[in-house]
Amino acid sequence: MNGRALCGLLLFPLALGGCERAMHDMYAQPKDKPLAPNALFADGNSARTPPPGTLPRSSGEAADTSSGRRGALTPVPPAGPALPLDAQGRDLAQGEVGQRSYANPLSITAALLARGRQRFDIYCAPCHGRAGDGQGMIVMRGFPAPPSYHTDKLRRAPDSHFYQVISDGYGVMYPYADRVAPRDRWAIVAYIRALQLSQHAPDNELDAQDLQQLSRSAPASTTSGGASR
Repeated sequence: MNGRALCGLLLFPLALGGCERAMHDMYAQPKDKPLAPNALFADGNSARTPPPGTLPRSSGEAADTSSGRRGALTPVPPAGPALPLDAQGRDLAQGEVGQRSYANPLSITAALLARGRQRFDIYCAPCHGRAGDGQGMIVMRGFPAPPSYHTDKLRRAPDSHFYQVISDGYGVMYPYADRVAPRDRWAIVAYIRALQLSQHAPDNELDAQDLQQLSRSAPASTTSGGASR
């Protein structure tokens, strides 16, 4: 074996090692972890809201392992007007849509509340907490706490306020119009009202059995001004 061939054999392992180092650079690319700060953006957040008109392409484990060929999503239609449905799920007249404050147009049934609770636990509870007190699991990990639904201000807010916030976002909360269908947004609003009532039910709306149970569980200093906990 001549010297040139021997030199080549000796250099070959070194070349492979260089390739491996280059591959490691690709494995560990610079990136921001979820919720990490980034001074590049004016608000200091690395998490960015998708540009207007962006549509989700795929979702789920199958989508990740198939370059998006599997798990394709059917985009939710744009939110459209602030109040898109009446109690039968039909579009409302433009005059009604233009009103600033309005009530939930859907009939409040046990089925609607069950649907609202399911959607709330999926999309809202991580930040807002299952009780609606603003102490969800993400908040316990350091994310800014949203206001409690049980404040006087939010108990007085119209149903349309909650619908619009779900649709358009508010503050650090991004819009959910592409994740939650309009009817489900109203179901969530109905469930939020149920959560508020669970903490602020007036005495005159409770029956004798509820009042008796409340009197047994309430502290001695509790007054009769209401059933709020």
